[in-house]
Amino acid sequence: MPVPQTQREAELSDGTQTDTEAKLFYPPSRRSPIRMPSSASAFIQMLVVVWSIPFVLSVSALPTDAEKGRRRVVHVLEDDTGAVIVQTAPGKVVTHRGGSITLPCRFHHEPEDIDPSRIRIKWTKVTDALQFEDVFVALGRQQRVFGKYRDRVSLEEAGPGDASVVIHNVTLDDYGRYECEVTNDMEDDTGFVNLDLEGMVFPYYPQLGRYKLNYHQAEDTCKQQDAILASHSQLHKAWLDGLDWCNAGWLEDGSVQYPISHPRDQCGRKDTPAGVRNYGYRHKEDERYDAFCFTSKLSGKVYFLKRFKKVNYGEATKACVRDGSVIAKVGQLYAAWKFQLLDRCEAGWLSDGSIRYPIVNPRSRCGGDWPGEEDRGADECNNKESNEEEQL
Repeated sequence: MPVPQTQREAELSDGTQTDTEAKLFYPPSRRSPIRMPSSASAFIQMLVVVWSIPFVLSVSALPTDAEKGRRRVVHVLEDDTGAVIVQTAPGKVVTHRGGSITLPCRFHHEPEDIDPSRIRIKWTKVTDALQFEDVFVALGRQQRVFGKYRDRVSLEEAGPGDASVVIHNVTLDDYGRYECEVTNDMEDDTGFVNLDLEGMVFPYYPQLGRYKLNYHQAEDTCKQQDAILASHSQLHKAWLDGLDWCNAGWLEDGSVQYPISHPRDQCGRKDTPAGVRNYGYRHKEDERYDAFCFTSKLSGKVYFLKRFKKVNYGEATKACVRDGSVIAKVGQLYAAWKFQLLDRCEAGWLSDGSIRYPIVNPRSRCGGDWPGEEDRGADECNNKESNEEEQL
């Protein structure tokens, strides 16, 4: 589709423009990997899970053995008519939160003497609702980055015909599908790249109880716990990894689903097959369910801060602050359990007022024979690398 020159100039102008903006295993007993006891006293041994802030490190994603030595590319070619044709390599690119990743896109022109200043490269993010969010646009040497991608996205510039962009300090919200568009004056075409994140899905409901969240509240609730609403593909992968949860929850596309690995009468009948069960798209304002949240690798560290007497939530929060930290969130504890292999048989407060403890190596005295997180509440803080762990 032709793109008027005035539109290109507007996209690159200096004027202000509005921004468009885990493996989780659940055994047959349906325990969460982060264990929550059925009851807890208002006062409890304070366990501080700390997630380090001063020592934040942005790490580039390392390729797997299978990916070493080769590179996924999007080839943008011309046919005999001079039209631009975009061919996208299969698969996806994978990184983690805080990492850097290349969204690959390449093009080739015949004849090769075409004026490079007439080539426009544009990247947009496509949501499930077929809405488009501007990410990056370049026309010759002029470049512009939009919205939340500012100071994080740049052309890779690996050589002639390279339209790839690099996203630095990847966030949870960067997950999704991106469109690469290359235009040569009158013709254009597009290819797509899927950006996936290493992470995990966890079910969540607030202190108010189960089935209390409409869609927008579920979105906010996940964000408050350092997570985002999970996608269907993320939930499906978690189910393949063993996730089994009998309560339905919102996903980011507005559907309501729940994963069953062990069919039983209490969860839609025992004779129905295992799988991710789908209620379909529900009314986002009026209907209420739980939420399935997704989190990824932490930039900091989660640790327990032990106290010599039982403390309540307020005291636990103050203790974290005195230790140069902040009390940790539920998503941060799940991430620490998965990526840091945090294993602790003592419970502590979390920011939402719950009490939990993470188990990597199951033992009978720590909630049974299954790995995961027991919910009892935990005092979890975010901050520095600390020798507190040596004291626990």
